Amino acid sequence: MELAGFAFFEGFMHYLGMLQWPLVAVFLVFIAWQIKAFAPEERLQTALMFFYFFLVITTFWILKPIKKGLFISYYKGVGGFDLLGWQMDAAQAELLAKVLNMAVAAAAVAVFTLLARSFRRQQLTCILSAFFILCYVAYSFILDGAGGGTVWTFYLFGDLFSTMMVATFFAFLNDSVDSGSAKRLYGLIGLGGVSGGFFGSAVVGVNVKSLSPALSMWLCVAIAVVIVLIALAAGRVVSRNLAAPANGGEEGSDSRERAPGARTPESSSHGNPALEGARLALRSPYLLSVVAIVGLYEMVSTIMDFQFTSTVLHYLDGPEIGEHFPRVFTFTNMVALVVQLFLTSLVMTRFGVGTALLFLPVAALLGSAGFLVAPVLLMGSLLNTTDNGFSYSINQSAKEALYVPTTRDEKYKAKAFIDMFVQRFAKALAVGLSLLITTLFAGYSSIRWLSLVTAVILLLWILAARYAGRVFIEKE
Repeated sequence: MELAGFAFFEGFMHYLGMLQWPLVAVFLVFIAWQIKAFAPEERLQTALMFFYFFLVITTFWILKPIKKGLFISYYKGVGGFDLLGWQMDAAQAELLAKVLNMAVAAAAVAVFTLLARSFRRQQLTCILSAFFILCYVAYSFILDGAGGGTVWTFYLFGDLFSTMMVATFFAFLNDSVDSGSAKRLYGLIGLGGVSGGFFGSAVVGVNVKSLSPALSMWLCVAIAVVIVLIALAAGRVVSRNLAAPANGGEEGSDSRERAPGARTPESSSHGNPALEGARLALRSPYLLSVVAIVGLYEMVSTIMDFQFTSTVLHYLDGPEIGEHFPRVFTFTNMVALVVQLFLTSLVMTRFGVGTALLFLPVAALLGSAGFLVAPVLLMGSLLNTTDNGFSYSINQSAKEALYVPTTRDEKYKAKAFIDMFVQRFAKALAVGLSLLITTLFAGYSSIRWLSLVTAVILLLWILAARYAGRVFIEKE
C-alpha cells in the first residue's frame, strides 16, 4: 500500500514515453488554432511570448529535479548534514538551503532593479541569458559526481534562475499589454509556461536514467540561445505594435513605449535599489494584498514541499529517490497543462481574476486534508500536484494579471521586490515553522501535523485573494 505511489508514477511515465510525440503534434496544432483566433496585430506577439515563456519554464523544470535529486540523494547517502552539532536529515538540510535562497534573492532584487533603470524588455533578457549561459557551461564540467559544495551552489543557482528569468519575462509581458489584452492573452501565454513545465519535466522524467546532469546543462545552453532570439524578435514586434496608428487615426502614443532607460514621471533612479520596490509596495493597499497572496503561498508551498520530500525519503531509498522526483513533477505538470487548457481562460474571462485566484488555495486545502488523514507515499506525492498543478497554471495567470493596471515602476520594481524578496522571506518563515515542529516532534509521524498549520495560512490567503480581486475590478 505504501509504495503504491511509486508504482503509479512509474506507470504514468511508461505510457507518457509511448505517447509523447503524438501529444506534441496535437498540442502544436491546438496552439496554432488558438493563436489564429486573435486579432492579426496580436498573433505574432502572442506566439513569441508563448514560446519565450515555454522555454524559460522548460529550463526551470529541467533544473529543478536535477538540483533536488542531487541534493537529497547526496545528503541521504552521507547520513545527513551536520550544522554545529545539529544533525539534520536530507529534507531538513534542503529547508536550510531555502533559507539561503533568501540572501540570494535579496541580491537579485538589487541587481534586477539596477538593470531595470536602464534596460527594458529584450535587453534585460539578453543580459541575464548571457550570465546563465556562462553558468551552465561551468556546471557542465562539475555536476557529474558532485560533492557537497557543488550540490549547495547548484541548488541556489537553480532557484536564482527561476527568480530572475520569470521576473524578467513578466516584466516584459506586463510592459507590453493593457488590461483588456491581458484578459484575452494571458491564458494562452500562461499555457506556454505550463506546457514548458510539462515538456521540461517530461524530458528529465522519461530520460532520467540516460540524461546526465552535464548533458542537461548543454541542453539548457541551447535553450538560452533560442530564448535570446525570441526575445529580440518579440521586442521588435511590441515596439511596432505600440507605435502603430490607433483605430486608423493618428500615430499611437502609448506612454509605455519610450526609449530604453526612459522613465515615467514617478520613476526615480535615486536611493537604494533593493528598497525602491519595497517602498512602492508598502504604500499601496492593493500591492500589499499581492504581497500577502505571494507570501502566504510561499509559506504553504514550502511546508507542503517539505512534507512531500520527507515522505519520499521515508518510503524510498537509493536510485528510486532520484527517479521518483521527476516522475511526480511530470505528472504535476500534466495536471497543470489540463487546468490551463480547460479552466484558466474560461474562468478569467467569465468569472474574473478574483475567482481564478481562489482555485489554488482551495486545492491546497483539499490536498493537505488528504495527507493529514493518510500520510502515505501517494498522498505525500500528490501534495506536489495540488500545489504546483494549480500554481503554475490558473494561479500564475491570475496573479500576473493583477500587475497590469499598475504603473511602470510598480510593474518592474515593486514586482521584483515581491517576486524575489517577499517569496524568499516567506519561505524562510515556513522553514522555521517546519524545523521547529520536526525538532519538537521527531520522526516521520510528526510531518502530517504541519497540514494544520497550512490550513490556517490558507484561510488568510483566501481573504487576501478576495480583496485583490475586488480592487482589480475597480482599477480596470
